[in-house]
Amino acid sequence: MKRTDKYQRYQRQILLKEFGTAGQEKLSVARILVVGAGGLGCPALQYLAAAGVGTIGIVDFDVIDVSNLPRQILYTEEDIGKPKAETAAKKLKSLNPGIEIKTYNIKLDNQNAIEIIPGYDIVIDGSDNFSTRYLINDACVLCNKPLVYGAVLRFEGQVGVFNLTTEQTKTKTNYRDLFPEPPDPSSTLSCSEAGVLGVLPGIIGILQATETIKIITGIGKPLADSIISFNALNNQFYECSIPASVDSHRQMPKNIKEFLKFNYEWFCGASSVNNEISVQEFDALRSAGKITIIDVREQGELPEVNEFLFIHIPLSRFKESVAEISTKNKIVVFCQSGIRSRQAVKILNEVSGEYDAYSLKGGIIEWKELQENISV
Repeated sequence: MKRTDKYQRYQRQILLKEFGTAGQEKLSVARILVVGAGGLGCPALQYLAAAGVGTIGIVDFDVIDVSNLPRQILYTEEDIGKPKAETAAKKLKSLNPGIEIKTYNIKLDNQNAIEIIPGYDIVIDGSDNFSTRYLINDACVLCNKPLVYGAVLRFEGQVGVFNLTTEQTKTKTNYRDLFPEPPDPSSTLSCSEAGVLGVLPGIIGILQATETIKIITGIGKPLADSIISFNALNNQFYECSIPASVDSHRQMPKNIKEFLKFNYEWFCGASSVNNEISVQEFDALRSAGKITIIDVREQGELPEVNEFLFIHIPLSRFKESVAEISTKNKIVVFCQSGIRSRQAVKILNEVSGEYDAYSLKGGIIEWKELQENISV
């Protein structure tokens, strides 16, 4: 791109005295990795590409689903079924042909994370699960890369900057200072279970892009060692500092060798139960009879289930209700997406080895989608 064309494209931000041509040049040679091209990644990617970040990497192994469209605003109905990373890259190149986009259509793991992350200046975490967040954090600490964190659920979102020292902060805090231990999977909900207001990831994703641009150009005060929480219902922002803690890093890999062996799925309890059945197997069991079906969602959660009979025992009071569950029939437990139902099966197995219990893989959402496809 010619210098005059570049000035015209980025004129509004170059006019800022704190930014200027020096800031634009810093953006043009910056290399930013965005993990997750979903609700957080889409707005962050769009604004970083539009701002003129020279090289953007996109890590995402997922494909576009119709349920993504209300908040993943890079995509349209014509993109359903296409890979997110490649689709996002194509649209970003159309937005700004003068930048380089690299795609990694893979699930981030220990091996490829330690291969990819060193090639970038800053990492933006747009993931949606704890095991990936811990993995990204630890890789950034070991590779000495600033990490721009974001998370959303229901009506609230968070954004912060880890592994960065500034003139105001002399210590480097990281995600483990915020969450020394992963939360109990049975007590946490994902967006697919609890829901999220569609515009909220846009707000948080744009804040992540803003923090990234501030770090690259050296303007303003990045959110190092602090977290901002935003509540969309009352329009309030809350900021809190994150103190560094030596004790919080006891379980963190100390070097690359330890990192490559660290099992993040196990650490976060995501693989604690293997007794799962598919929605097809579930339908076969229902047809055969002699099956007890249990819904462990909280009261009022959608979608409603009217297609078959079931017992409703919310996971929040499941332990004290186990004695009421008969061991005569095969048991299938379901929730929204299959996370809480795995925890319920684990509880049953811990109480007694007489239960023949299974979790519905993918939850009632996946079962409903199967019924819709069959009826078409």
